[in-house]
Order: sequence, then structure tokens, then C-alpha cells
Amino acid sequence: MPTRSSDVLVIGGGVNGLACAARLAAAGCKVVLLETTGKVGGGAGEREFAPGFRAPALAHLTQGLDSRMVDGMGLARHGLVFHPPLATTVVSATGDHLVVRGGQTTGPDAAAWAALQAKLSAFARVLAPFRQMPPPRLSGQNRWPGLARQALGIRTLGRANLRELLRMILINVHDVAEDELTDDRLKGLLAFDATLGAWLGPRSPNSLILYLDRLARGEGSLLPKGGMAALAAALGRAAESAGVRVRTTAAVQQVLVEGGRAVGVLLADGEEIRSGLVVSAIHPRTTFHGLVGAAALDAGFYRATGHIRSRGGAAKLHLALRDAPDFRGADLRSRLVIAPSSEVVEAAFNPVKYGEVPDSPVLEAILPSAHEPGQAPEGAHVLSAIVQYAPHAPRAGLSAARAALLEAALGVLEAHAPGLRGLVSHADLLMPQDIEARFGMVGGNWHHGELAVEQMLFNRPQFGAAHYSTPVDGLWLAGAGSHPGGGINGAAGWNAAGALLEARA
Repeated sequence: MPTRSSDVLVIGGGVNGLACAARLAAAGCKVVLLETTGKVGGGAGEREFAPGFRAPALAHLTQGLDSRMVDGMGLARHGLVFHPPLATTVVSATGDHLVVRGGQTTGPDAAAWAALQAKLSAFARVLAPFRQMPPPRLSGQNRWPGLARQALGIRTLGRANLRELLRMILINVHDVAEDELTDDRLKGLLAFDATLGAWLGPRSPNSLILYLDRLARGEGSLLPKGGMAALAAALGRAAESAGVRVRTTAAVQQVLVEGGRAVGVLLADGEEIRSGLVVSAIHPRTTFHGLVGAAALDAGFYRATGHIRSRGGAAKLHLALRDAPDFRGADLRSRLVIAPSSEVVEAAFNPVKYGEVPDSPVLEAILPSAHEPGQAPEGAHVLSAIVQYAPHAPRAGLSAARAALLEAALGVLEAHAPGLRGLVSHADLLMPQDIEARFGMVGGNWHHGELAVEQMLFNRPQFGAAHYSTPVDGLWLAGAGSHPGGGINGAAGWNAAGALLEARA
């Protein structure tokens, strides 16, 4: 017997799903959120990967949560507290490390780095408001007042800086590093941060725009007190406090479409739930191909959704360590980046284009256990790393590629922290295919679709579904596959709720 228990059903309990559901509930909607797994949070959760060792489920830091979501959900009231922003240590195999805090560092390029970061941060600040509004429409009703305000913001850069923004915005980050810097460590850091989680290298066209997007999300790498699980828990409590009914272990099998309109969902256990509106905060390809189906969609739109590029090039490594590693004196409470130069980052990307594993991957690592107890047994530590790059379609097969990348990553870590191999009691490496299987992120891409110029704004996830509404009446999108993309941020979900409420007004 079908039940109608809500005004809105939200599919997916990740950060964006929770943000969307909470905003809708706070506006008076009766909202039910359906999450496949046993906990909300998605990639912001936590798991025990070895006895006594707790690791972030996927993301181990956030580059700034959307401030509207933080304030609107009252996350501080629900227990969310952050450690101070982490410094970044560019780790050297010789011990010649470089510590970077935003626009500040030391060494011969200190002034050049500060000037470059000031310029790029100014560009990011005027682009940041675009993250908090639906993409512009190419035809029909538009948001000209809002766009005009943002255009005026860009004009405040002044003629010279505006010309510089237009020159730089679509070029590659390697060229910027070569033009502006001389220190290979800073070049490597800039290249690594611009390409983190992306399917491109620093020489790829348009790679600088991803660095600007990173800066636009917020300043600094943030680690919640209590780990990423504390963030997931705070989001869940805030959503329930707003009135959202959260149902875990509720896997959606199908979006029910009748007369061209979404009217509810069918769960995997056979339960049918009717609702006035359905919001999907999962991958758009999964939404349209897995839950809606070709019969309810225009053939061209259906085919185009199958072509959304969603290659994930990052693997996630967790190590259970018997003791603290020594990265030749580097601060274990900082964000550790091993990317010796922009050329090394590019060299790590080249093999994966052909299904091979890089000999020397680049990586970002943190030790959550260095910040607070409870992450590992006393005296032991957890190392969490993002390893780039991983082949999206490994020629040798997934098992062989996983083993080869683990060996390569351990080799890089050992070269920078001698003796680390001997401290490893358990290693867990998630390839992009594992990330897809565990978190539903197609291709292992944590943005639910590559962040590339041709898949941004009115083309995200594709034309015809770029404003959170879809060709199926009553079906909306709210996930990272929509504007402005993913990461642990929440902007897409918050935007989607705003667009839905405006449409209902």
C-alpha cells in the first residue's frame, strides 16, 4: 500500500542532501530524507578500517562550508567546532620543507607567492557570489538584477585586474606557476591544489579555473574537532531539528513517474512512498539512468546524461601506524603535501590517461590522530591521504592496479618519512572504482561529474537540467553534479532548495 508521508522526498543523505532538506523543512515543507546506508554524511563520514583505527570515510578536510548553510542550519549549536585552519607543509625528501599559510610563506619566493595569492584571491572573491546563485539562463526568464550585481562586483577589480582575470581564467596552472614563481616547491603546491580530485594535469587547459574555484570556497583547510564524523553528525542533528524525518537504510530503487510527473519513489524493499516533489541529491547519471529510466525522458536528454564525464583520478589511502611517522621533522599537525614540482604532478597524471599507475604519485596527507585522541589506540596513529593519480580504466585490472598504486604510494611516503613502512600495521586503499561502489559517486568523482569549463554553469550537469529543475515535472536535483559542484561544501543543496521554494511561491 503506497504511503504519502511528505511534501518533499530527498534522495541522498550527503552534505548537499542534508542542506537541501533542512532548508526546505525550515521553510515549512514536510520533508523525508532517504539515505541508502546506515548513517548520513556520505563522503563526510567516518569508519573503522582496522581495529581501533578510525579514518574519514572519504574526505578528511573541508575547504570551507557554505556560510549560508552553516548559519541557516545553526551547525555551531549542533556541536560543530573546527580546529584552527591547518598550515600546509610542502614536504621535501631532503628535509627542506616549506610551510605555507594562505598567502604567506618563507624563502626566496615569499613576496612572489604573496602577490600571486593576493591577485588570485581577489579574482576568487568576485567570482564567489556566482556559487550562491543558480547559473544564468541563456534564454527566457533570467536573473538580470543578480547578474548585474555580480558584474558590478567584477568591475570593482579595475580595468587592469579585469583584463588580467580575463587573460588568466582559461589558461593552465602550470604556465601561471612558471610565469610567477621560481621555487619548485611552490609550483608543485599550486599545481597540486588546482588539480586535486580532477581528471586533468597542471598543463591541461583551463586548470587555473579550478584553483580559483578552490579559493572561492573559503580560506584554509579545515578539520572538525572530533573528525569528519562530527561534521556528519552535526548536519544530521541540524536537519532533524529543522523538522526533517531522516530514514537510513532506505535504498531508492525507482523514481515513480506518472503522466510525466514524479509522484514518489519505490524502495528496494518494495515500499512505495508518494510525495508532491522528489529531490535527488545523488549523481545525475544515476538519477536519470538508474532511477527514472528512458521511458520517462526525451531520447536526446537521456543519451546526453549518459555522456556526463565523471572520471575520478584520485585514490584514498588509510594507514594504521604503530607509532608516529617522522617526515624529517615536518609538523604532523599540518596538511602534508608531497608534490615536488609542477612537472612531477604532470608526470603523475600522464600514465593514468593510458590506464597505467604512476611510479611516483603525488599526495596530500593528514594525521587526524595528531590533532586529538580517539582516532587510534594510544601511541598509534592514522594517516589519511589522497593519492593522485589513479587510473580510471586500469589496463592490468583493478586488483593489480590497486596493489601497484599502494606500493607506489608507500614508496613515496617512505622516501619522505624513512621507516614509515615498518610502522604500517594495516593499509586500506580505495581506488576510484571502490569509491563509486561505496559512495555511489559515478567514476569515483567526488564532484558527481568533472568540474570542467564545458560542465559548469548552464551546462552542469547538462543543458536542460542546469537550474535544479529537470524535464520531469516534480523532480529536482540537489547534488554535487549540479552548480557549483561538490566537495564538502553544501552550496549545491542550499541553492537547489532556494530554487524549489522560489518555484513554489
